[in-house]
Amino acid sequence: MVSLTRLVRFGLTLVVLASCAAVCAGAGRTATGYSYVALGDSYSSGVGTASYTLDSGCKRSVYAYPYLYTQKHPGTSLTFAACSGAKTSNLLATQMQAVTSATTLVTMTIGGNDIGFANLIYQCTLSNCSAALDSTRANLETKLGAPLDTVNTTVKARAAPGATIIVLGYPRVFSSAGCFGTLGISSTERTKANALSDALDRVIATHAAADGVTYKTAIDTAIGTFNGHAVCSSSPWLNGLNLLSTGESYHPNRTGHSSGYLSLVTAVTG
Repeated sequence: MVSLTRLVRFGLTLVVLASCAAVCAGAGRTATGYSYVALGDSYSSGVGTASYTLDSGCKRSVYAYPYLYTQKHPGTSLTFAACSGAKTSNLLATQMQAVTSATTLVTMTIGGNDIGFANLIYQCTLSNCSAALDSTRANLETKLGAPLDTVNTTVKARAAPGATIIVLGYPRVFSSAGCFGTLGISSTERTKANALSDALDRVIATHAAADGVTYKTAIDTAIGTFNGHAVCSSSPWLNGLNLLSTGESYHPNRTGHSSGYLSLVTAVTG
C-alpha cells in the first residue's frame, strides 16, 4: 500500500515538473499560444506586399509578418495595430492602448518615419541627397534616443510580466548593383543610404538593450535574413522604385515578410 507521504511527494513532483515546463516553453507563452500585439510602421503593417485587405487606411496586409506568424502558430491571437506612416509619437498616442496586462508577445519596427527615411530616398531619385543622408545619420541619437526609450519602457510596463518584446531593425535597402529600381540614385547615395540604415539600427539596438527588450537585426548573419536580397539583387526581398505605385517602393515584398521578418520573430519565440 502506498503511504500518504509518498503520495504527497509524488504530487509535489508533478507540480514542479509542470512549472518547469511552463517556464521552458518561453516567458509569456500559454498552452494555446501568445496574446500578440503587432505595433509599428509600414515595415510591420505590410506596405510593399500590394494587398491591404485587413485595413486599407493603415495598409495592413495578410502577407505581413504579424499575420503570417499567427498562421504558423495556431492558438495565437493577434491585435494588429501597426500602421503605415507611424512615428514613435503615433505609436504612443494611438497604438499603445492595444498592449494590456494580457499581452504576452509584442513586435515592432519604429523610428524610420521619425527621421523621414522614405522621404530621403525619394529625394535621392530627384536630386543629390548625399548631404541630407549625412546630416540625418549624424543626428540620429538626438532625434530618436529619448522617443525610443519611451516606447520601449511603456510597452514593457503595459504588457504582461515576462512578456516577449521584440524590436526589429531595418534592412539595408540597396545592393552594390544598380537597376531600374534604383533610378536616379547614384552608387554613392546607395552606399550612404545603407550606412544610414546601419546607424539607425545601432541606435535602435542600443536603446533596446538599455531598456531590457529584445532586438533583432534585419541583417542577422546567423539567419542570413535579407543578406543578398536587397534591391537589384538576383532575388530581392525589397521593392525598388515603383513608378505606378510609389508607396510600394523601398519596402519589403511578400518574400521579405515570409522569409525575412517572420524568420527573425520565430528565431526568438520558436
